[in-house]
Order: sequence, then structure tokens, then C-alpha cells
Amino acid sequence: MVDLTGARWRKSTRSGSNGGECVEVSDNLPGVVAVRDSKDPHSSALTFTPTAWATFVKATKAR
Repeated sequence: MVDLTGARWRKSTRSGSNGGECVEVSDNLPGVVAVRDSKDPHSSALTFTPTAWATFVKATKAR
């Protein structure tokens, strides 16, 4: 389990603008990118290596 203390969360630029379908991303911690559901910020977050996250973002932009 990764310690996300100190994570600074921001709304993903790809999140919907309807107020309920938001994903938040934290990429300020060394060696980890965390993603969570903004509707439930106290639940678990998914964590990725920066390389894996960059690969995911690149693949989604290509669609």
C-alpha cells in the first residue's frame, strides 16, 4: 500500500463537466501517480508508476 499523505489532488482534464463523473489525479509524490473517484475521496485510490500512467494517458489521447 502506498502512502498518499501529502498528495495534491486535481480534477482530470478528461473528466466530465456534469458535476458527478470526476476523476482526480495526484502526481506530486515521487514514483507514484494516484487516481481516485472525486465522489468518494476517502475510499481507496488506484496507484500507477509514472511510466505506466504516461502510457495510459498517451493511449487514451490517441483514441
